[in-house]
Amino acid sequence: MSARYNTGDAVRVRTAFPPGHCRTPFYCRGKSGTIVRYCGDFRNPEELAYGAYEGPLTPMYRVRFAQTDLWPGYDGPAQDKCEIEIYEHWLVPAEGSDHA
Repeated sequence: MSARYNTGDAVRVRTAFPPGHCRTPFYCRGKSGTIVRYCGDFRNPEELAYGAYEGPLTPMYRVRFAQTDLWPGYDGPAQDKCEIEIYEHWLVPAEGSDHA
């Protein structure tokens, strides 16, 4: 599978609450960030958790978020960032991005 996003692309994490194992942190769902880098292609951990060892590889990205966007009432410095590695199937283009 080829990577859909490039460094610098604006993305939003899907707001989804599937049952079972989920690797995408709750606190970043629905939030927008920026692709920092493409990490490579890996087996989907949500399927691996249930013994599905075959199937396509899934691109994973490191996404940077502003702490103030992730945490309501965050009182640290406005420039503080958080980076999270997220699989492509959890990402959509951010509204207003050229990637839409």
